[in-house]
Amino acid sequence: MKSKTCCFSGHRKIPSTFISDIYIETEKAIETLIKEGYCYFGSGGALGFDTIAAISVIKLRKKYPFIRLILVLPCLSQTRNWKFEDKQIYEKIKNSADKVVYVSKQYTNDCMHLRNRHLVNNSSACICFLTEQQGGTAYTVSYAKDNGLRIINIADVFS
Repeated sequence: MKSKTCCFSGHRKIPSTFISDIYIETEKAIETLIKEGYCYFGSGGALGFDTIAAISVIKLRKKYPFIRLILVLPCLSQTRNWKFEDKQIYEKIKNSADKVVYVSKQYTNDCMHLRNRHLVNNSSACICFLTEQQGGTAYTVSYAKDNGLRIINIADVFS
């Protein structure tokens, strides 16, 4: 299963001028992997790129009904401080997921870290949106590289 699984990692804050282009490029990257035999796609359920990636998988399921969206969530209360609109989108994504995994029931200092490692440890490719060389996304992508995952950085299209 790992050889057919791709995870996503990306920044929470996405420049609004690029959002539609990021959707297009994310769908292209997912389709490339589907054509290579990938069928499982893991998202961490965060705001920003994780949401874009999950929505892209859901959209592409209409064309490729065999692909699966797996949400790997840090804790049950992930959306506790989110805006109402963001919570609604999150719930729609969660209801459309084929599988939902929680790494912790309650928030802990390392539940985000554990979620990111779980995604990487169970994947052979990572589609990311990485523009900064520090923070959680940079750490996760570095961890993915160190573990031999194929990295597809959507941000490279815009540089």
